[in-house]
Amino acid sequence: MLRARVTVDTHSVIGPINPRLYGSFIEHLGRAVYDGIYEPGHELADEDGFRSDVIDLVKELGVTTIRYPGGNFVSGFRWEDSVGAVSSRPRRLDLAWHSTETNEVGLAEFEQWLTKVGSDLMLAVNLGTRGVQEALDLLEYANLRQGTALAEKRIADGHPEPYDVQMWCLGNEMDGPWQLGHRSADDYGKLAAQTARAMRSFDPGLELVVCGSSSASMPTFGEWERTVLSHTYDEVDYISCHAYYEDRGDRAEFLASGVDMDRFIEAVVATADHVKAVRGSSKTIDISFDEWNIWYNERFEKVDKITGVDNWPIAPRLLEDSYTVTDAVVFGSLLISLLKHADRVTSASLAQLVNVIAPIMTEPGGPAWRQTTFFPFAETSANARGQALRVNVQCDSYATASYGDVPLVDSVAAFDAATGRGAVYLVNRSENESVEVTLSLGSLASAGLSAQSLWADDFSAANTLSDPSRVGLIVNATLRVEGDEATIVLPPVSWTQIAVAAVPAEA
Repeated sequence: MLRARVTVDTHSVIGPINPRLYGSFIEHLGRAVYDGIYEPGHELADEDGFRSDVIDLVKELGVTTIRYPGGNFVSGFRWEDSVGAVSSRPRRLDLAWHSTETNEVGLAEFEQWLTKVGSDLMLAVNLGTRGVQEALDLLEYANLRQGTALAEKRIADGHPEPYDVQMWCLGNEMDGPWQLGHRSADDYGKLAAQTARAMRSFDPGLELVVCGSSSASMPTFGEWERTVLSHTYDEVDYISCHAYYEDRGDRAEFLASGVDMDRFIEAVVATADHVKAVRGSSKTIDISFDEWNIWYNERFEKVDKITGVDNWPIAPRLLEDSYTVTDAVVFGSLLISLLKHADRVTSASLAQLVNVIAPIMTEPGGPAWRQTTFFPFAETSANARGQALRVNVQCDSYATASYGDVPLVDSVAAFDAATGRGAVYLVNRSENESVEVTLSLGSLASAGLSAQSLWADDFSAANTLSDPSRVGLIVNATLRVEGDEATIVLPPVSWTQIAVAAVPAEA
């Protein structure tokens, strides 16, 4: 058996964990909205047509802020289509996903759903095919209490109180040639700065997110961030990061995906801080990692992509990846990476939430169930609060083609001094060997500790419609505590949480 040592010190603080780190994302794409969160004919639909079983699962998942309505969808979105009487809303072509959008669920309905699940709205404006004026109109409609034509229209539409949206995305993935209205970094930076200044004229306290690169593999990565921030640095609060990972046939490399996320974040931080230094600014730009997940995009491009000038389906089955144990372990390691950078990643959105590359799946007229990725997110959002803690990991490494030598064990910890609760997160990337980890926990060892692991002998096991409970969390009974140390055995290809119940006050 392999061995490793992990040292946790509650004084070695990375930074506070912003609850927005546990955000998610719903786009008008595939069955995310229709037959996902909204299915009026379902036996479990509530009076507003929303599936109550999905609402319960979203609450259990613990998402805080939800980005809406896209995504690529937003670059062709006319917000006016999504408000007012549903019977009067037009159907539109969605060029991003080659579908038809009915606009049956719009801004008011989505806000209604958010109230049911207890999440906040993070709203994206269309800077692909529209611009400053349309963004201002949406802001006025959403956030002005009364007194203008747009505010009075919202009231007449049945929403007397403002939506009070505080966090706004200035477009989506404008570096991508696939994006409607794709622009150069210079052109986008100028438009984003104009839009931000105009929106701040309405409310200086808004939190604004400017588009960073859609992945670290983009040929413009780095230079895009530098150029965009040179235009927008004084006007925005966040720059976005997007990253998706998939197993392309080399499981060992796939398991090391967190290393790529670490490097991506650190490169964007370095670029933002370079612009800060050049400008002599005292302001620090944070990261909104507002799209991240496991996504088998190659399969979508080759098999599932919709084409045809007369083929525009409503809510087609798109991007409905079935996640394995391996996927969930990589997913858990990505959560570790986000926590390891909690000082600068202060907002994140798991993309997406229901049916579309999602932790929650539904069947029309049938059940809803948890995918394997549901469990690491739900446990982390519930238990990793307070401050993220830097841990020292001593373990063996293995070689990868893309990332060099990668540690077999990755880890991070969290501790909330106000409640005395915390957690340690561990991933074993080895495909063949268990790892016995000795943890130096200091005062945390005096609390009640419990451990759960996600793993299976079959790394390809998944939860499906026919077998929705195949994979879940398993109590890890190997946990032993002696003095201020603990030992635990991590199975091959596994994610583990050691929960700290409560540290005694005198500790």
